[in-house]
Amino acid sequence: MRRRFSVGLDSDEALIGRGVMDRVWHGGRFVRPFLALGAARNILLPRQGRNIPFTIVNMPYTDAAGREALTFVRTFAFPDGPRRFDAAMVHSPRRGCLVDYLGTHQHLACDLHVEADGAGGAVIRSDRLRLREGPLDVAVPDLVAGDAVVHERYDPDADRFRVSVRVTNRRFGPLFGYEGSFAAEYRPAGGGPLPARLRPRRQESRV
Repeated sequence: MRRRFSVGLDSDEALIGRGVMDRVWHGGRFVRPFLALGAARNILLPRQGRNIPFTIVNMPYTDAAGREALTFVRTFAFPDGPRRFDAAMVHSPRRGCLVDYLGTHQHLACDLHVEADGAGGAVIRSDRLRLREGPLDVAVPDLVAGDAVVHERYDPDADRFRVSVRVTNRRFGPLFGYEGSFAAEYRPAGGGPLPARLRPRRQESRV
């Protein structure tokens, strides 16, 4: 777990994870339009299924604002075609937390708080989801916002990371999530420009 969460420019390592999500799910019919809208910018997953092949790319880079950032590009190979869930993470020294910019255009940003789970794993909780477009910088109302909880741990017997993600709305309940495992391969980060396939189309610099 220490190496997994030390991927970055200082370590000169990137992580490529390959595995299977045992289950990908979403809430009732009422959430599907919102999931489809988010999927247009690689934010949400409007599909569900079992035993879905999965990859994740954590590539460190220096963004246009001069900050160290880390990609979280997740690809789910559904039978009807792949779906991506993209994010780029930076650290905010001012607020003492991580900031996750979501999707291809980074219009949504949320604070993340990481803590140990007491059993060798980590729990990541989202907070303070904001919409940022041009001069607009506003909190997303609880009525439509989602709260994410991520559990991740290393399974030494299987030599795999096990992950569970659950996103819920405070009023309407479960929105979507997935759980499964992946094996990690570490590669030199190289320190060069971020490959085009991993690069967001728009960068948001406000934290």
